[in-house]
Amino acid sequence: MFNLNIRGVDLEFNTSNKVFSPQNADKGTTAMISLVEFKDNDKVLDLGCGYGLVGILAAKILGAGSIYMTDIDIEAVKLAKDNAILNSVEEVKICQSDGFKSLDEKDFTLILSNPPYHVDFAVPKEFIEKGFNRLALGGKMYMVTKRKDWYKNKLVSIFGGVKITEVDGYYVFIAEKKTSTYANKK
Repeated sequence: MFNLNIRGVDLEFNTSNKVFSPQNADKGTTAMISLVEFKDNDKVLDLGCGYGLVGILAAKILGAGSIYMTDIDIEAVKLAKDNAILNSVEEVKICQSDGFKSLDEKDFTLILSNPPYHVDFAVPKEFIEKGFNRLALGGKMYMVTKRKDWYKNKLVSIFGGVKITEVDGYYVFIAEKKTSTYANKK
C-alpha cells in the first residue's frame, strides 16, 4: 500500500507485485497526468488501468460517473475495484477487457494510457487504432512511453497529427480526433 498526493488530490492504493509499478506511481504515468487537461463534462477511459491510479484520480477530479477503466489482467481489475472503494469513487465503471474487446462504450473525450511498450507494438497499435474510433470528435488520446518515433508515426497516421512533450525522460503524446475517419483515408 502507498499514499500519494497528485495534482492536489490525496490518494491511497493497495497494490501487488503482480502488477505494474507496485511500490509507487510510475514516473511515466505521473508525467502524462501532469499534462492532462480535465474538463467538467469529460467522459474518460483509463485504458490499461493497472491498479487504478489514473482513473481514480480522474474520478476524484471529475466525479466517478463518467469514468471507465479497463485492464486485461484480472489481478489489476480486482485491485482497481478495491482502490476505487478505498478512495470513495466506487461508481467508476471497471471491467476486465483485452483492449476494447469487452467495452461497448464510445464517445470518450479523453483516453489515457501508459501502454506496455517493452515487447512489441501490437498492444499500443490496437489501443491507438481502436481508441480513435471510440473518441468523440474533439476527444483526445494521451499516451506515454519511453519510445518516440514509432508512436509519433502511428499517431500521425491515424489522427493526422500529434503533440509530443518530453517530461522526465518520457514522451507524452496528445492526439486529437478531428475527423470521423482515420486521417490517411478518404
